Amino acid sequence: MAYPAIMTVAVTADPSAHRYQITTEGQLAGFTSYRDREVGGSSERIFFHTEVAPEFGGQGLATTLIEHALDDTRAQGRTIIAVCPLVAAFLKKHPDYAAASHPVTPDVLTWLDTELAHQKPSDS
Repeated sequence: MAYPAIMTVAVTADPSAHRYQITTEGQLAGFTSYRDREVGGSSERIFFHTEVAPEFGGQGLATTLIEHALDDTRAQGRTIIAVCPLVAAFLKKHPDYAAASHPVTPDVLTWLDTELAHQKPSDS
């Protein structure tokens, strides 16, 4: 029986682009985008979009990417806020992140809309 080759997968933070990226065999496979905000003495990281290229679908890369991004965010002492449906679904399945996350509020959505409206086209 032949087994598929083991892929080399890496997740890296790209703070200048406000995202975490996942590569496989050196090729960009996907990313999760965020914005950071400081409010009430707290640092929040708001995840708003996650994307994995169709040719990399079904390999669990989105889960690997999100887990790494949330672990890094939690290690930085930031509160996780999941506007992105994939990140929200991950949090729902992993209650061990509950202490490090807060629900999305109208205030968060208003702030995010304003923040994204001010970005340059190359920032997305």
